[in-house]
Amino acid sequence: MDQMMETDNNRQEPQTKKGNTSKRGFASMDREKQRAIASKGGKASHESGKGHEFTPEEARAAGRKGGLASSKRNGNK
Repeated sequence: MDQMMETDNNRQEPQTKKGNTSKRGFASMDREKQRAIASKGGKASHESGKGHEFTPEEARAAGRKGGLASSKRNGNK
């Protein structure tokens, strides 16, 4: 359970933990274990016929769309 800490205006807020202290979740695993699990998911997806592989044209379109969204978000035209 998180410890409570008092702030300047006397409200109590949960004290957040710093670093990788949680023993749960995908993000707390080492990179190799994450890669192994993700690989199994990708293989299972393709074996079931639901996986998708981008054609070069689809990949270009997706990259262009992402670049446009990023530049708009950052204030560029």
